Amino acid sequence: MTHSAALPLPRDDAPLSRFAILLMAVACGTMVANLYYAQTLIDVIGPEIGMSAGVAGLITTLTQLGYGLGIILVVPLADLFENRRIVLISAVATVLGCIAIALSNGPATFLIASVMTGVGATGVQVLIPLASHLAPPERQGRVVGTVMSGLLFGIMLSRPIASFLAGSMGWRATFLLSAGVIALVAVALLIACPQRRPKGGMHYGEVLSSTFSQLGKYRVVRMRAFYQASMFAAFNLFWTAAPLSLIHDFGLSHNGIGAFALAGAGGALVAPVAGWLADRRLTGPASLGALIALAIGFLLADWTVAAGSLIGFTIMAVLIDAAVQVSQITGQKLIFSLDPHARGRINAAYMTVMFVVGALGSVIGSTTYEAGGWSLSAIAGAAIGGVAALVFILFDRGASATR
Repeated sequence: MTHSAALPLPRDDAPLSRFAILLMAVACGTMVANLYYAQTLIDVIGPEIGMSAGVAGLITTLTQLGYGLGIILVVPLADLFENRRIVLISAVATVLGCIAIALSNGPATFLIASVMTGVGATGVQVLIPLASHLAPPERQGRVVGTVMSGLLFGIMLSRPIASFLAGSMGWRATFLLSAGVIALVAVALLIACPQRRPKGGMHYGEVLSSTFSQLGKYRVVRMRAFYQASMFAAFNLFWTAAPLSLIHDFGLSHNGIGAFALAGAGGALVAPVAGWLADRRLTGPASLGALIALAIGFLLADWTVAAGSLIGFTIMAVLIDAAVQVSQITGQKLIFSLDPHARGRINAAYMTVMFVVGALGSVIGSTTYEAGGWSLSAIAGAAIGGVAALVFILFDRGASATR
């Protein structure tokens, strides 16, 4: 057991306390939110630091690129090095990135800091498997669900929070405040989060080279990556096209769109339920139900917009977000139940597929909305969910059954 002069630290592989689980959820939310703060503030940041509209469009791209690089290069390290240390180093990188963004006076500094922030945010993808490893098997789904709810809340609340803070304190203060919060959370993780030392025995190059072989090794990883990539693409499609519909079809302002996003974040509340279903060995039915709910949600969302029902549209946003959350949690319950010595690599391969394919959703959302308005975007979203559900029915063959 490791001791501090003032505080006893949790021993290696100690069971997770309820406080540690909630702390992990907060850490996930606060770190991943930094990927999205600047999206809302581009029109404010650009003119102040001399960034043209074309270059400003790179803010989101480079931040996401940093996150993607981190998934490939950093997350597999969880199979080599002590996991809590990786998370804390990632948190420090995120803090430094946020400070650099806040202090930047030119486009180059801002964009480099954005990449750094994106790489640092991938610490959450080490934290989630760590929570799964430390949780008892009978509560693994609920623990992952709780931690994942923090991640989704961070994504969904980042834009309205950024708008509010920038309006009241300025955009630089937004990133400085984020850096301060993450620093405090990192200190709390150091005190409350147990360590996990993997078996190791491999070199970094061997770990990287074997990451994507996990897709070939485990059929369940391939199938779940496909389902969640479809879900994430539909999620991105919705949150790209829906704000445009809110402006053009409902006449909402940016504040109104922020309120809509806040309401949509209610879908994250289903996370503990999804975890409970996974712990009850109901991953298969829950997964198929989520895919069907996604398709139905898009179809009903089209109807609510045509009917001019903002309340109905909001309810469909919650349904779509909840479906994505159920699929993610049941999928991670399954893939984390595979080789415990390869969880970092399995998660990296799974998240890379999800991230790359899911990114196409934003392109589909903007393209379909421009071509045919919200109706065409809704049809595209429903088609993604419908095809994924059909693939599940025809080809899953027990891959999503709890082991």
